[in-house]
Amino acid sequence: MRTFRERFVSFINNRWLVFVTAMWIQSCAGIGYLFGSISPVIKSSLNYNQRQVARLGVAKDLGDSVGFLAGSLCEVLPLWGALLVGALQNFIGYGWVWLIVTGRAPALPLWAMCILIFVGNNGETYFNTAALVSCVQNFPKSRGPVVGILKGFAGLSGAILTQIYTVIHSPDHASLIFMVAVGPAMVVTALMFIVRPVGGHRQVRPSDGSSFTYIYSICLLLAAYLMGVMLVEDLVDLSHSVIITFTIILFVLLIIPIVIPVLLSFCLDASDLAEEALLPQAEKLGPGNSEQEVLLSEVEDEKPKDLDLLPASERQKRIAQLQSKLFQAAAEGAVRVKRRRGPHRGEDFTLMQALIKADFWLIFFSLLLGSGSGLTVIDNLGQMSQSLGYDNTHIFVCMISIWNFLGRVGGGYFSEIIVRDHAYPRPVAMAVAQFVMSIGHIFFAMGWPGAMYIGTLLIGLGYGAHWAIVPAAASELFGLKKFGALYNFLTLANPAGSLVFSGIIASSIYDHEAEKQHQPHHHLQNGGSIFAGMLRVDEPLKCEGSVCFFLTSMIMSGFCIIAVVLSLILVRRTKIVYSHLYGKSSTSRLQTLK
Repeated sequence: MRTFRERFVSFINNRWLVFVTAMWIQSCAGIGYLFGSISPVIKSSLNYNQRQVARLGVAKDLGDSVGFLAGSLCEVLPLWGALLVGALQNFIGYGWVWLIVTGRAPALPLWAMCILIFVGNNGETYFNTAALVSCVQNFPKSRGPVVGILKGFAGLSGAILTQIYTVIHSPDHASLIFMVAVGPAMVVTALMFIVRPVGGHRQVRPSDGSSFTYIYSICLLLAAYLMGVMLVEDLVDLSHSVIITFTIILFVLLIIPIVIPVLLSFCLDASDLAEEALLPQAEKLGPGNSEQEVLLSEVEDEKPKDLDLLPASERQKRIAQLQSKLFQAAAEGAVRVKRRRGPHRGEDFTLMQALIKADFWLIFFSLLLGSGSGLTVIDNLGQMSQSLGYDNTHIFVCMISIWNFLGRVGGGYFSEIIVRDHAYPRPVAMAVAQFVMSIGHIFFAMGWPGAMYIGTLLIGLGYGAHWAIVPAAASELFGLKKFGALYNFLTLANPAGSLVFSGIIASSIYDHEAEKQHQPHHHLQNGGSIFAGMLRVDEPLKCEGSVCFFLTSMIMSGFCIIAVVLSLILVRRTKIVYSHLYGKSSTSRLQTLK
């Protein structure tokens, strides 16, 4: 029997504790998804037009995606140091914006406001990178589900923070900006020492499958609960005590996953746990011996899929046999040990090596068109709902956050089935998501009754799926060694798409339509009075009707179709790679060693 101290140490170093903690950090890390709620406050307080708000949105997207520094710090500093830097950026950037909006600090020019939004939202890249790097290393055989769940909670954070904001019950809408500045920084600072790699590949247990099923169940329950709560709060005038009760239940659902590491650490005996060292001979090998490292990676690649589910003693025996065969084959020249000059797809790439590969750029531009068009909707959701006559824009921000969450969780789950059960390229799931988004954009363009609800559903699911599929696919095709740098480069597709789609196309069309609607109304109301026109010249223009975003949405739908074509080209190019990674080739190679 283990002592309490041993069990507590096991709990602190449990990979499921790291995973759950990363989920909590991600649940408040997606602060950029609240831009649709805070942009109307900034627009009215600082008297901006839609083009100026769009520039703030681009700055937000750049901050959310330019994570080169975050990726570098995660490789140099301990992960808690990177998380602390992100928390400080989040607090300083959005805290200063709150001071300006509330009049506690002098107003700044637009370019300075863009810098503040960039700095505040750039903290999110540290949260995302630290969470993904630690958990992908801890769960190397479950990349799809892990990435999907973590990115899903980041997408759901918009709805979670909005629900918490309803408890504040403040008539001052600028207090939402204050909560965005303070809340995530407090949570991350409290949990930053837990998120780290803990040698999770040595903690494989037969119960891992049921643990993931439990997490998925919590995710679905959480999304359904938030959706129900948001609809009830939108349709029914509830008392403040009822809203507090709803929020307490939300916190309970967020905390429940801690049951998994507690049970594994405190309620199971040592005999029920997997062996800590799957490769006992690894400790005898020098860290600088590249040939031995290659052989050990061969052992990891050649393991049968069901090996991790065997009892510890039997698993150790099987791995020792496989290892001895590989060493013998290497000695006889049957295994090519020395590395080639350049890695092949499926091996570890540096960022510079990946940048010269066509597959990497296919992923990038497909992501740019797909997620960029979705981000345009997210950034302009407040104005889109107002143009169609909806007063409460928060409900659509929350809904797209929930669908975004389900898209990420579902994208990770179903893409994992595609690669594990059928050895088919993961990007095929991305093509499906982009086709769904193209239909969603058409609903926004038409402006039919209920189109906002259907559009947020389709766009949220499709956009969210991108951020579960792309990181997992990138790690499979280009390796885990420089995953932080690769991931943060791919995220540049988001602001690149937003810069063109939202900053130029959507905002220009919106302001053009608003001016067309404003001019006849202006002459009718003021009789062409010069002085009346002077009084209204700085007033932000509002566009009404589906025409405000019709052309924009149709253009976005066309871009999504192009993204589908790019994804299918990537599928065709990577069939052999995925067949090698997840197909029967591994088994046939083992037969040649016997």
